[in-house]
Amino acid sequence: MRFRNFLRRAAHGLLCLALAPGARAVTDEEVRRVHESALLIDLHNDVALAVARGADIGRRGAARHTDLARLRQGGVGAVFFAAYVAPEFVKKNQAAHRALEIIDVIRHDIVGRYPRDFELALTAEEIERIHRAGRIAALIGLEGGHALEDSPRLLRSFYALGVRYVTLTHINTNNWADSSMDKPRHNGLAPLGRELVAEMNRLGMLVDVSHVSDETFWQVLEASRAPVIASHSSCRALSPIARNLSDEMIQALARRGGVIHINFGCEFVSAESAAASPFFTPSVKERRPVPRARLEHVVAHIDHVVRLAGVDAVGIGSDFDGIECTPAGLADVSEFPNLTRALLERRYTAEEIRKIYGGNLLRVMREAERIAGKVKERR
Repeated sequence: MRFRNFLRRAAHGLLCLALAPGARAVTDEEVRRVHESALLIDLHNDVALAVARGADIGRRGAARHTDLARLRQGGVGAVFFAAYVAPEFVKKNQAAHRALEIIDVIRHDIVGRYPRDFELALTAEEIERIHRAGRIAALIGLEGGHALEDSPRLLRSFYALGVRYVTLTHINTNNWADSSMDKPRHNGLAPLGRELVAEMNRLGMLVDVSHVSDETFWQVLEASRAPVIASHSSCRALSPIARNLSDEMIQALARRGGVIHINFGCEFVSAESAAASPFFTPSVKERRPVPRARLEHVVAHIDHVVRLAGVDAVGIGSDFDGIECTPAGLADVSEFPNLTRALLERRYTAEEIRKIYGGNLLRVMREAERIAGKVKERR
């Protein structure tokens, strides 16, 4: 009933927008049916940081994009909660300590506090099982390779705690990989970086190239035996920031079976928003409001990937609660049905939407698990 009521409210606003050329009219019932048939997996959500500061995911927070009620309203089936470790913790020699804290927040304060609604998932099969049971699959992505403190042993320990992808860098270059937003030190991956990628392949942990430099990207693609993901990046051709992937990178990622998961941040999807951001455009000296992106900007990035590399190459990595500006029509996790409507209007089929929303990621996870199994058989 909540879903139906949401659709009625959303439809009123969306019908005020002119359909794009070639688009078709879509009914509320079709949106509901297709949305509920999909296993929607969001590859990157930062709400764990708010929970670490004392927020309750079971209560609505006006300043947040994510809470339990809105996850249900948005029909979200699985979430990779980011265990984000800010670069400042490197200077304090507390990067691994901070990672352990946020992992515990996800396991204890989110999953443990609401066991009727969340369950920790470790494999593709478990995601599907939890979804069939009516719960939300909770997964952990470690954001910031500096949290490994250059240790394969810590990598294995984080895997044992449930981490299923590692974002190799954040905005800082670490001791083994160059970031897209820092001075390069390794011309890509250092030898330790190659060792860590190989160990992630052995474990079945996904390698995430969001945040890495272009040189690191290409070397990771060469080094990894398993498909590689970008957990929360968009298309550089549409919004020219270093955090987004170029057309050539997207195509190469797809050729290796990987997936780019579209980031919803205004600067990531709108060139106008990026141009006004002092964070992404150094020539902007004063902080001023960033023009707000719109739902159709997100759809344009999905369209762009599909044209370049096919529907198997794209997924969703919203970065909700890790971005300040969200698109009109995709303001928070409750508004995912708006995206379903927009994709249907753009003549995406139900099967294509199911791939974008989670099928592609499940395929990548299964392949990483398969490769890990073959490596272990040979040892």
